[in-house]
Amino acid sequence: MSARVPVTVLTGFLGAGKTTLLRALLNQSSGRRIAVIVNEFGDAGFDGALVEDCGDAVCAPGDIVELTNGCICCTVADDFIPTMEKLLNRERPLDAIVIETSGLALPQPLLKAFAWPAVKTRATADGVVTVVDALALVEGRIPLDDDAVKALRDVTHDDPIEEVFEDQLACADLVVLSKADLVTPEQLAALETRLAARLRPNVRIVPSHGALAPSVLIGLGSAAEDDLAARAGHHADGEEHDHDDFDSIVVTPQPADTIDTMRSRVGDALGLDGVLRVKGHARIAGKPAPVVVQAVGARIDLAFARPDAQRADHLVVIGLKGFDADAARRALAGG
Repeated sequence: MSARVPVTVLTGFLGAGKTTLLRALLNQSSGRRIAVIVNEFGDAGFDGALVEDCGDAVCAPGDIVELTNGCICCTVADDFIPTMEKLLNRERPLDAIVIETSGLALPQPLLKAFAWPAVKTRATADGVVTVVDALALVEGRIPLDDDAVKALRDVTHDDPIEEVFEDQLACADLVVLSKADLVTPEQLAALETRLAARLRPNVRIVPSHGALAPSVLIGLGSAAEDDLAARAGHHADGEEHDHDDFDSIVVTPQPADTIDTMRSRVGDALGLDGVLRVKGHARIAGKPAPVVVQAVGARIDLAFARPDAQRADHLVVIGLKGFDADAARRALAGG
């Protein structure tokens, strides 16, 4: 029997930096053929286009697959298994597969899928890499409480962000602490100590400024599908994980007069109660290329895409269930 293809599951909450890490991985692939599955929460994709922009020299046509319309953990039979079969049936063997999950996806249901007959003899979950936004933890946008505070919080309410984050940590074989350059060394050290207390034994924590060597992310040899019981979180053992606590909309804004105007629009949308993330492509009047929008917390990054980029002009807004979608649309439209 031929060796199974190693599959790295790249997870992490909204805006943690998964796509940035993946782009850097592909650019350092050194000739290895790596296929990529990119999963989006919502009806429109965006991250797949960012990956394609850097993967031309690495990935053959069809090696980058984008799955939308829901988190991959909820669409295993309909989306994940057929996609894996197509990749594994390629005439030219793959050296590795990387799955970039939605920021709201739970890794454990995905790991269970590696026991399906179509996959289990041909691929293995080589490792779960959980990307954690250091700045989001410092700013309190993602809770990381000690046990005493957490116990008090759990008595009063369920926090959907905390639950998703903790499930992603529970499955980790490696934690990448992203945006490490945006916090102080003292804050970074404190975060590493607090995270280590939440992780399984021997799970490494690696700070990152956006890029890590492929050898750090691929070749962990964890066979994560074989020890699911050790990776249990809030949604183990069949507990509901349909993400009813979150919602998303797609907005097609009119072109802005300047990039600063678009930045202001995005900031207004991001400032609405319950809005967690804004990302996508938008237009600036008179410019040949779309602008790439990446926004989370108070951080808004806008940069022009390649002039030849043929991308749909839309912005995806992700937030807690019940956020004011109409207000978000008005803000992004400049109204």
